[in-house]
Amino acid sequence: MAEVFRSFNPDVTGWQFMWLLVIPAVFAVAISIERMIYIMIKSDINAAKFMSQIRKYVVAHEFGKAIELCRMAKERALPKVVACGLRAAAENDPVDFRTVQNAVDEGMLEVIPRLQERTNYLAMIANIATLLGLLGTIYGLIIAFRSISAPGIDATEKARLLSAGISTAMNTTLVGLSIAIPTIFFYTFLVNKTNKIIDEIDEHMVKLINLLTGNR
Repeated sequence: MAEVFRSFNPDVTGWQFMWLLVIPAVFAVAISIERMIYIMIKSDINAAKFMSQIRKYVVAHEFGKAIELCRMAKERALPKVVACGLRAAAENDPVDFRTVQNAVDEGMLEVIPRLQERTNYLAMIANIATLLGLLGTIYGLIIAFRSISAPGIDATEKARLLSAGISTAMNTTLVGLSIAIPTIFFYTFLVNKTNKIIDEIDEHMVKLINLLTGNR
């Protein structure tokens, strides 16, 4: 019976599960940093200020300057979609509503998936971390309960195994939740920020299309 308990290796107090928890922790940190950089730095822009300048160029029929302003914004989401609509308007005289709308839709189909990609993995990683912590908890409880009911083991050994089992259960639960909670926070933050950028694109592109096509 002692060999059965040794097979659980309780002295490690759940470190085997904690090493497993390192994997979702690393992925959560990497995805959060990459998405924060892409969404907050590379994609976001002061939409009101940018579109105010675009509208001035459109009213003055200076499409070249408007497109150049979009180009200077590099990979930011709103300027990329605006540039698609402006190029369609500049290449068609008179400006056709359907042509501009199709160009804008094409631009949004390119931009929006890039904003949303990989963010949903954070929710999955938070669930995995929680479940791995729960798995370690069950493992620790098995050690604890077997230490109480096992025959042929002295009181000192039972106390040691019971303590190791409870320690394993608590440690893995703590580490799993410590990974899951901030991961859920970053997931929610990134989703809300992404939705804000998409809403701005929808709002300003409707206004721009109406301006370009004279509300047709």
